[in-house]
Amino acid sequence: MCDIYTSADPIHYEQRTRSMRIHGVVTSIRLENLCWDILARIAAKDQMTTNQLICTLYDEIVERRGGVDNLSSFLRVSCMRYLSYVAEQQEKDHLMLKQPAAAGDDGCDSHDGEATLDNSPSVADKEVRPAARPAASLHRLEGKRVRQA
Repeated sequence: MCDIYTSADPIHYEQRTRSMRIHGVVTSIRLENLCWDILARIAAKDQMTTNQLICTLYDEIVERRGGVDNLSSFLRVSCMRYLSYVAEQQEKDHLMLKQPAAAGDDGCDSHDGEATLDNSPSVADKEVRPAARPAASLHRLEGKRVRQA
């Protein structure tokens, strides 16, 4: 199982520092390359630059919490929350593709006390629609989660 993690290209976890202006103040942000890539993906989805996204996230965390002690850590957690949200949506989409079992049907045929798997078509055999991608950016997603709670 760990192979998916340990086989990652080291370039993904190398850190890169970028300087940017937030409300006229120059600041340096040091993140792993993979985090920069995820932030760029989120920003592109919302038709903005990575710097614009970071400024928007900064403004929203300041508005909500009054400030942020560690902007780099906040951005890393934002990337993880985004990936978690996308994974949850894909899981929901996958579950919606499955058809509910008929009453009393547990997906198995019994033969003299033995259970064998049902040979009905699997999800992979059915027509699969592409998973819906969330249209809102992370900062909007966080607001949706708060409303749902």
